[in-house]
Amino acid sequence: MLGCEYPIIQTAMGWVAMPELVAASSNAGAFGFLALATAGPKEAIEMMDQTLALTDKPFGINFHMFQPGADEIVQGVIDRKIKAVSYSRSPTPEFIKAFKEAGVICIPTVGALKHALKAEQLGADALVVQGSEGGGHTGSTPTTLLLSSVLENVKIPVVAAGGFRDGSGLAASLAWGASGIAMGTRFMMTEESPVPHKTKKAYLSADIENIKITKKFDGMSHRLIFNDYIAKIDRSNPFSLFIISITSAWKYKQLTKSSYLDLMKSFFAMLKGDDLTISQSVMSANSPAIIQKAMVEGSPDEGAMPSGQVAGLISNLPTCKDLIDQIMKEFSFAAANFKKIEKDSS
Repeated sequence: MLGCEYPIIQTAMGWVAMPELVAASSNAGAFGFLALATAGPKEAIEMMDQTLALTDKPFGINFHMFQPGADEIVQGVIDRKIKAVSYSRSPTPEFIKAFKEAGVICIPTVGALKHALKAEQLGADALVVQGSEGGGHTGSTPTTLLLSSVLENVKIPVVAAGGFRDGSGLAASLAWGASGIAMGTRFMMTEESPVPHKTKKAYLSADIENIKITKKFDGMSHRLIFNDYIAKIDRSNPFSLFIISITSAWKYKQLTKSSYLDLMKSFFAMLKGDDLTISQSVMSANSPAIIQKAMVEGSPDEGAMPSGQVAGLISNLPTCKDLIDQIMKEFSFAAANFKKIEKDSS
């Protein structure tokens, strides 16, 4: 469906899934998604063009359908014949219809069964199902249980995400009935990832037990590495969180070059489409501004580091090609063992 060589997706991560990483992932045989959720329309289109210049392999884009300039991004995707789009929050039926009419594959990410059912109803061609082990915004159900419940209730292909890093995980996902795996943290921890070395070093030294979920960062369940800054936010009172959110909203406005009207439209779209409270919608501005501090400026102690729990098991920073080659080598070994067990049991 996606036109990639292997059943592996590199997920979109803000400030991380930039043209160089997406091209490297797709060139290695996976399917890369370009992260455009924090980009204004002009920058988003420039990033699509940059990626197209770096690879002739198919790739996709990820964005929020409520973000300022979303209609321009949609048209940019259609004009450039981008292979697929990924989205999660507040899907817009009109945009999905436009994509499907243009032959663009719609493959949203979901973290709960009810969201999977809604996504299929709205026209998704496939789903990425992320369990609670995954990084960033994540649900509360472990990957294996969520994957099983979704597979039993939808008819479209399902890709498993949350906790994957190697060929054994790929083999397991296919045995469970998934069509492949999607990985974010593992691709972030590669040579082509644009994340500053100091921040990558913080990921390499993270413990599984210290990669936890908080709802105080941006109002939703968000899995992060608990540095001192995030631990402080997690202990903050509502008034302190509101002040942080207002400051972050101003930074978000500057990042995306949005008008106040654009921000208000996005705010009400989130309220309508995500079942968020007013305070949660205000707090959602925290993500881009604070994540940028660690992932772009290289100050991991002063910002947020979204992370899957799997970071606690990763100890190296390979190239994307070496990573994919190793995964497929491990997959072949696991598949051979499975066939041997199957043969012996028969």
